[in-house]
Amino acid sequence: MSIERLETKQRMSRIVKHNGTIYLCGQVAADASKDITEQTQTMLAKVDELLLQAGSDRKHILSATIYVKDMSYFAEMNAVWDAWVPEGYAPARACVAAKMARDALLVEISVVAAEI
Repeated sequence: MSIERLETKQRMSRIVKHNGTIYLCGQVAADASKDITEQTQTMLAKVDELLLQAGSDRKHILSATIYVKDMSYFAEMNAVWDAWVPEGYAPARACVAAKMARDALLVEISVVAAEI
């Protein structure tokens, strides 16, 4: 049982692969100055890039945990999420309100996926 770590730094690896399962570190928006819609879009685009790099895609996401700065953003974030998740491939998901590492961040996601 080998563990493969990609883009590893002192605190974390961006991708960890083990037994056909891919774990992504938390992903946030490319530009935290944008609104919740654009932050969610760019965050999910980063997930797409990492999944591709790891040998997977959004149809193979097993679970997602979404952290929202304030639940007042829930509907707008979900509108982007719903358009992004392929029909019939919704993963197990949790969404919680959370204090963000930087005040400007509105949303963060952690993903577990199956390798293709």
